[in-house]
Amino acid sequence: MKKLKIVYEDKKIIVVNKEAGLLTIGTSKERNRTLYNEVKEYVKKQSPKNKIFIVHRLDKDTSGLVLFAKSEEEKYKWQNNWQDVKREYYAIVEGKLPSNQGTIKLKLYETKSLDVVVNEKLGKEAVTNYEVINSNKSYSLLKINILTGRRNQIRASLDYIGHPVIGDKKYNSKKNPIKRLGLHAYLLEYGDKRFETDLPKEFDRLFSR
Repeated sequence: MKKLKIVYEDKKIIVVNKEAGLLTIGTSKERNRTLYNEVKEYVKKQSPKNKIFIVHRLDKDTSGLVLFAKSEEEKYKWQNNWQDVKREYYAIVEGKLPSNQGTIKLKLYETKSLDVVVNEKLGKEAVTNYEVINSNKSYSLLKINILTGRRNQIRASLDYIGHPVIGDKKYNSKKNPIKRLGLHAYLLEYGDKRFETDLPKEFDRLFSR
């Protein structure tokens, strides 16, 4: 097990910087190699009585901040107020956007096969704000703020406007210069709690070549 990248820990919560390619929680295909199991193992080393509870999750190929609660009460406190938690991401997309900032509003629908598509009649509203913070002739680095929490929201929204996240074959990306999905959850903020990580090195290198 790799050493956990713990960003913050107290008696109630633990915030970890998840690597790309690691599941947050298990699936029918993979139950063991998950961030949840790594965090559970970590807290049980402190005391066998310790428990952790999942508050939210990130896609397997997205890196960044994941918050776990140490009690069921704390879990529900965060989940019941999740719409008020500020969540920001870094995304690298193909091409140059027509404006340096904007808002993407879509109706996203999750099909039975778990694909996320735009569907005006059946979809739920997804609101995504973006700001371009760096670009070169091939790619743009965006700061993303999501106002809703739909599955695959950022990836589907950026693909819809013709600028898919790099490395995202599911959403029509043709380029993968950093050999991973170009999406990183760098900020969680709620009340007086603020957790933040740096821009991943491979993201930064792409714009310093």
